[in-house]
This record gives sequence, C-alpha cells and structure tokens, in this order.
Amino acid sequence: MQRSAGRSRQSGAAILMAMLTVVLVATLASAALWQQWRAIEIESAERSRTQSGWILQGALDWARLILAEDGRKGGSDNLTEPWSMPLEAARLSTFLAVDRSDAILAEQAGSALLSGQMFDLQSRLNLRNLIVGDKLHAPTAAQFTRLFTILNLPNQELTRLLNGLLSAHQAANATQGLALQAPLMPQNLDQLAWLGLSAGTIEQLRPFVTMLPETSKVNLNTASAVVLRAAIAGLDTASAQQLLQKRSNKPWETLEDFAQAAGLSTKLLDAEALATQTRFFELRGTLELDGQPVHVLALTQRDGQRVHILRRERTVSPTPGANKPATYNP
Repeated sequence: MQRSAGRSRQSGAAILMAMLTVVLVATLASAALWQQWRAIEIESAERSRTQSGWILQGALDWARLILAEDGRKGGSDNLTEPWSMPLEAARLSTFLAVDRSDAILAEQAGSALLSGQMFDLQSRLNLRNLIVGDKLHAPTAAQFTRLFTILNLPNQELTRLLNGLLSAHQAANATQGLALQAPLMPQNLDQLAWLGLSAGTIEQLRPFVTMLPETSKVNLNTASAVVLRAAIAGLDTASAQQLLQKRSNKPWETLEDFAQAAGLSTKLLDAEALATQTRFFELRGTLELDGQPVHVLALTQRDGQRVHILRRERTVSPTPGANKPATYNP
C-alpha cells in the first residue's frame, strides 16, 4: 500500500511538472510570436512611411515643375491655368508604369490613392503688410477695416489686431523689459488669439487672410469677391460679382486691363498693393496607402522659373479645412 501511494505521488508530480513545462513553452512561444509580429508591424509601418514620403516628395517636385513651366511662359496668374486645376483622388498606378509580374508592388500601386491641389496665397490680404518700419501701414489698415465691415466683425477685434501686431513688432526690437509687457508676434492665423481675437473672428477671417514671410500684393485674378471689395475702396458687392464674371471669360494681364473692366481710373488703383501675378503658392497633397491617409503641406515661393519650398509639413491625421490654405512660419 505504501509503495502504491508513493508511485501515485511520483506520477502526480511528473504530470504537474509536464503541465508546467507545457505552460512555460507555450508562454515563451507566444512571447516570441508576439515579438515577431511586432517587428513585422514596425517594419511594415516604416516601409509605408518611407514609401509615402518618397511618393509625396515626387508629387511636390511635379507641382514645382508645373509652377516653373508657368513661370517660364510668363503673363498673369489666373484660375484658368494648369496649376489651379485640382487633382482628384486617383490610383497611383495611373501615374506609374508598374511591372505586373511583381504582384505585391502592383497591388500596392493599385490601392494607393493620390490627390492634391495648389492655392494662390496672394488671393488674400496679407497680415505682413500691416506693419511697415515701426508703424501701421495706413492703406493696408484701411483694407482690413473694410474687410471687418464686410464680414460684420466687431470693431474692437480690429483694434486688437492692429494694436497687437504693432505692439508685438515694436517689442521685438525693444528692450527686454518692454518686450515682456507686449504679446509675441503671431506667426500664423491661429496665433492671432494671442492678440485677443476670438476663435469665431479668426475662423471668419481665415478664408480671406494669410500670413506670408514678407509683404505681398493681392492678385486680382484669383481674389474672391470679398477680398476685391476689401482691397479696392468703393467697390460694392454687385460690381465685384460682375468683375468675377468678366475675368472668368478673360483674365486680366495688367492693372490697366482690370481698371478698364472695372470702369476705374488707374490712378485709383494702388500698384503697390494690387497685381495680376503671384509669387507665393501653397501645395497640398494626400496619399492614402493601406487605408492610412498621409498629408503634405508646402509653402512655395516662385521667382521666375525658380520655385523654392520655404516650408513643408507632413501629417497622418486628417487635415482640417482641406480646401483652405494654411498659414506658415517664415
């Protein structure tokens, strides 16, 4: 009886040890499998990120070529030119000659979607124009006054904007003590909140205002009716709409052409504030690869046939206001 009980205990211990061994092996195998899966996922994500970066860089280079070619032809910049035509979402295989013998590459190219658009940033009033030297630029301040009136925005918000920008500019060149008492100079539209502007006012201004690295002129060929009314004193809503209709049929090559279409004397047009050409553009592109959209935003400056990218941003989250130009730090 004792021998039988001893053999039973040994048998039970052996079974327990076997079960523990199985559990340990299963745990180690699961950990190894998880590590391998994680490494594959990281490698896949890194590969997709790199591929997206190269493809979007190629799209930016393509856009730069379009702008450079447009600059080579010269003339005015208007909404009938190739740069202004949006690229609707299209499969990447439409642009690439994919070797169909490579099934993986062919599948990726077939499922990747590329879209984009260029915007004329000089179709808006530039906040940089408000400060010249150490003073407010009166003609530009008058433009913003008209804009606030057209949008029915509070006068106190306009006062905050003008005084805040002037104080921030002066503080940047003043002693440290004075600078500490003034707001920082905003670098984009969202930072106008530093000057005391409400979020509602900023959103209403966003379609009509920009913040460029330097002063600029409003392009009459691309400006909206609201911007035309703000940029030109005495222009009413009906006249602005008529001008938009006229330019859709024949864009203006010179300020004289615009003056004739508007029935105005060229002496009433500020050649320092108005133009029919553009130097600053925004490029927007979106690549959807493996169901993950990647966005790129680029601020470009064109001088003749030379197109420089001043700033570029890439995000993987949905871009807010996808049909609105962004603002950039200089």
